Order: sequence, then C-alpha cells, then structure tokens
Amino acid sequence: MKRYAYAWITGAFFLISIFGHWWFGWYAYANEAAAHHQAPIVSDYLMEMGRDTFENWQSEFLQLLWQVVGLAYFLYVGSPASKENDDRLEAKIDELMRMAAGDEKAQGLIDAIDARYLRVAGHAKPHAHGDLGHE
Repeated sequence: MKRYAYAWITGAFFLISIFGHWWFGWYAYANEAAAHHQAPIVSDYLMEMGRDTFENWQSEFLQLLWQVVGLAYFLYVGSPASKENDDRLEAKIDELMRMAAGDEKAQGLIDAIDARYLRVAGHAKPHAHGDLGHE
C-alpha cells in the first residue's frame, strides 16, 4: 500500500473528480431540463455526460498522460533525445579512467561496468544493477 501511495492518491483524486463531474452535471442537466419545462431523462443525461467526459478525457487527460508518461518512458529506455549529454559525459569519464589507470586496465574496468549495466554500443538497458552479483 505504502509503496504505491502516489498511484492510490492519484486514483482517489480521479474517482472523486469523475464523481463530482457527473454529480454536478446531473444537477445542471436537471436544471436545464426544468428551464425548458421537461423532465430530465437519464438516458439523455448519460449520453451527454459520456460525450463531455470523453471530450475532456481526450483533450486534457490523454494529452497530459502522453506528455508525462510518454516522456518518462522514453527517458527511462534511453532514447537519443534523453541522453544528449550522457554520451559526452561518459566519454570524458572513460578518458579520465584511461589516463589514471592506463589503457588496458581502464578498458577492462569500462567493459565490466558496461556489462553490469547492460550497455551495448553506448546505449544502456534500464535497471541492470545486480546482474553480475553486484547489489
């Protein structure tokens, strides 16, 4: 429960907000129907609110979801856009290791680190910690 607290809180906010949207929407729909001297019809209300909900969902939530989750995902998997400075920094560190330890010893260390973090051709696979017995 504690581990996923952010998800639970987000889910609660979502449920509260969707309930509020539909609850207050019912009162607005009923008042509009009364203003036209008509009885509110539940099926008409459900269609109207469903349309409004999906319209809001598409224009707001999906856009935000894509921006947050999509960008986080691509940063996580190491897209080229997310690692523009990583390659340069890594090259500098590799060069410092070669200068301090000598080319052969440094290359052995670099290869071991690359294997541990599943780096292939300069691109890391996410969360490879511990694969070679390191915790």
